[in-house]
Amino acid sequence: MKSRIFDFIDEDLTGLKKSGLCRQLPFIDSPQEPRVKINGKETILLCSNNYLGLANHPKVKEAAISAIEKYGFGSGASRLVSGNMEPHMELEERLARFKGSEAALVFNSGYHANIGIISALVGRGDVVFSDKLNHGSIVDGCILSRAEVKRYPHKDMNVLEGLLKKHTSHLTPHTSLIITDGVFSMDGDVAPLKELSELSEKYGCMLMADDAHATGVLGANGKGTLEHLGVENPEIIQMGTLGKALGCFGAYIAGSRKLIDYLINKSRPFIYTTSLPPAVCAASIAAIDIVENEPQIRQDL
Repeated sequence: MKSRIFDFIDEDLTGLKKSGLCRQLPFIDSPQEPRVKINGKETILLCSNNYLGLANHPKVKEAAISAIEKYGFGSGASRLVSGNMEPHMELEERLARFKGSEAALVFNSGYHANIGIISALVGRGDVVFSDKLNHGSIVDGCILSRAEVKRYPHKDMNVLEGLLKKHTSHLTPHTSLIITDGVFSMDGDVAPLKELSELSEKYGCMLMADDAHATGVLGANGKGTLEHLGVENPEIIQMGTLGKALGCFGAYIAGSRKLIDYLINKSRPFIYTTSLPPAVCAASIAAIDIVENEPQIRQDL
């Protein structure tokens, strides 16, 4: 007798196809450039996050190749076991200097970073205040944390402050977190981080900014949204990715040394994941050097 256990999959896929929402993977048969071959056809690429064209940059490729020759490719383990290698530490030191923070911690993707930091900082009985247009990885991180989530209308500081006032008796830096994208990925607008910073200080909340789409692009030196808006608050937790403007792979958290030490001990995606290949770290360092030393590419963008 034929099993009917997975009939729901056929039904769901049929429904997606009928509604025109069934996704398929395009086949890219070329390096990431302004023009690529998609399914064999040369096409102008306007949907990539490779904003500065660094994914196929000669210096980035050279750094990766040199690291492979020295360290091999895979790291072999979680960084808390035997996967912590020189390129990982060099990249974190480079990121901290670039972002102007005490320290940084590298994660394997932006998704890993967001679910890892949110679930480490807040939990049951705590409160997260999240912009309604925040990235899906932030949404999932909030759910996984099991904290109470209060979503405020996009960039609406009046509603956010009302929510903060409503929960005043509950708010402490350990039990509350405001979280926002720096640049909102689907709309391209920038978060009001100056106002968010003031609210976080006024009501005693932690503040986290997902700078995935601003890292390497915004600011006089490409350091991101805080630099772009002139916000100077060392308490703001900065997350960013290495796979967008930097053209590489992975993500990071930049903040205080205590925060990084805490995440090393509490962030499950960091603890339980094999670390990034050393070549990826070396390539990312080269990409940061290009952003800092060749400002013209950012100005051209």
